[in-house]
This record gives sequence, C-alpha cells and structure tokens, in this order.
Amino acid sequence: MKKQDLPQDESNLQSANMTEVLYVTDENDNYTTANSIGWDAKKAALEESMELINERIEEAKQSVANNLVSPIVYFMELNKMDMQVLAAYVNMWQWTVKRHAKPKIFKKLSDSTLKKYADAFEISVDELKNFNGK
Repeated sequence: MKKQDLPQDESNLQSANMTEVLYVTDENDNYTTANSIGWDAKKAALEESMELINERIEEAKQSVANNLVSPIVYFMELNKMDMQVLAAYVNMWQWTVKRHAKPKIFKKLSDSTLKKYADAFEISVDELKNFNGK
C-alpha cells in the first residue's frame, strides 16, 4: 500500500488516542512505516469482537449471580484472560484454577490464595470475595 493511500477512518483506536503502525511504500517504492487511526473494515471487525467479549463478560456475571461459577470466572473474563493465562499469573496448575472456579471450592479458599487472584485482577481480596454478580 502506498503511504498516501493509507486509510485514516475513525475507529476505536482514535478514541483511545492510539494509532497502528503499518508498513507502506513511499514515493520511491521503499518500505517504510506510517501511522493509521484505522479503516472501516478493521473497525467493523474490532467492534464485533468487542461485542462478543462484552457478551462473555455479561454471561460470566450472570453465572456468578446464579451461583454457577465463582467470581474468579467473571474477573477472568473482565480482564480478557483464559484459564491458561490466569494459571500463569497466579502460578498454579490450570486444573487448580478450574477447580477454584466452582463456588463451593471458592468459598473455602484461604486469603493468601485469594490474594494471588486479586493481584492478578488488580482488585482487593474483599472485592473478589464479595462480588455476587449484581
């Protein structure tokens, strides 16, 4: 793509005061970099993926409210993590984190274990313990 043809359509990047660096060719057909605030096709794809993420967060919140999962699942979704990523942050096996996602097990966790999760989510232990999905 030529540098002068680089799209500068409004997108989520612009609202966050961010740009994307892309490789383009200059007037001499040499590769260089240029900043773009986005283009319509990318904007549509980003908006759709953000909608899906927000749906997952809302589903997790409802599941906590219905006592189907522990607050760990909600905060994991809110922070755009999966079990593997969260397990790495808290330095535990994935199966352990999955087990802690069960409300019955979560209620028995020690404060030191909860602190690992709270630190990973950048919240307090009280916020984690007292989140009820409402």
